[in-house]
Amino acid sequence: MYERAVLQKLKSRILESGRFIQVVYGPRQVGKTTMVWQLVKQLPFESLIATADDVPAADRSWIRNSWNEARRRLAVSGRNEFLLIIDEIQKIDNWSEAVKKEWDEDSMAARNLKVIVLGSSRLLIQKGLTESLAGRFETIHLTHWSFAEMHEAFGWNVSQYIWFGGYPGAAALIGDEPRWKSYIKESLIETSISKDVLMLTRVDKPALLKRLFEIGCTYSSQMIALNKIQGELQEKGNLTTLSNYLTLLEGAGLLTGLEKYAGDIIRKRASRPKFQVFNNALLSAQSPGNFSDKATDPKEWGRLTESAIGAHLLNSSLNRQFNLYYWNENNQEVDFVLESRGRVIGIEVKTCKVSKNSGLGKFEAAFRPLANFLVGTDGIPVEEFLATDPYSLFSI
Repeated sequence: MYERAVLQKLKSRILESGRFIQVVYGPRQVGKTTMVWQLVKQLPFESLIATADDVPAADRSWIRNSWNEARRRLAVSGRNEFLLIIDEIQKIDNWSEAVKKEWDEDSMAARNLKVIVLGSSRLLIQKGLTESLAGRFETIHLTHWSFAEMHEAFGWNVSQYIWFGGYPGAAALIGDEPRWKSYIKESLIETSISKDVLMLTRVDKPALLKRLFEIGCTYSSQMIALNKIQGELQEKGNLTTLSNYLTLLEGAGLLTGLEKYAGDIIRKRASRPKFQVFNNALLSAQSPGNFSDKATDPKEWGRLTESAIGAHLLNSSLNRQFNLYYWNENNQEVDFVLESRGRVIGIEVKTCKVSKNSGLGKFEAAFRPLANFLVGTDGIPVEEFLATDPYSLFSI
């Protein structure tokens, strides 16, 4: 079975003598649970995996009961170490307070009970960490699978990745595209929205949120003002509501709106967003076309390629400490802008021979970036770029 590189990072932390809660979070179906099952098979001590999936949200006692069972097993194991893994932790209200109480009790008793908590709602996980667990945790953010990972695990080529995205659980279904699309829509999209957004956060207009997601996926890699898409929404909402819903979708690892790079935080926040999916499968599964049709349509394939590159940059930014933007001015644009500690890089995606866009030159004159890169035709090959760590560009 393929093992993600992050598994070794988690394993080394668990085997260290220091005691920190390991918080592993990321979107659904990116391998969090699989990774911890692989981990427990490699440890020299026993473990307990408990999941909060079917536990009432108000039942904080469930955490204590699971913790006490882990303590009991530690006591009878005859060893001085034991691992407790709690899955879907964000399902429990005020989970961080309950975890803090049990963790501090173990610390006072010098009890070496190691803990991993898993969650799929980034917003709720981060909220709990900042409220209660300061100084007690380390985080590992699992992102959607990259092209390099899908290639190594399943032998995919770059065209397959651009269309089918990076969901490992769906890889076996790509030979039957209607079945693959149904799986993505019903088992991934619907489950993520219903369980990681609607069940955990107050949403007054769920139909509006779902429609915003559908439209945002359709426009992935394109700039569009929220007030411009109001006419396409079946149920109109004010701009603040739409912006909040987009934040919730981002927290679930589904869809975000990139801000315009302006060198000015106020202007960035006032800009129209550039919609970007976290995984191209979210776009392709809702498309009326199929793989073979899109791959032979230069315009459509160019947009899918830009979206795949955007998803690669977006997921990389979450772990590699750089910010991701776009830029445009007077019909000149740069598809993606990377910013880290005041250093700026421009990236333009080109998938056809003819391009009248001189955005990189205008961007160079306006912001003096560290470097600009062309990806695709006459630049870095798409396959090579998707297999590269974008943060390495800051070292060139």
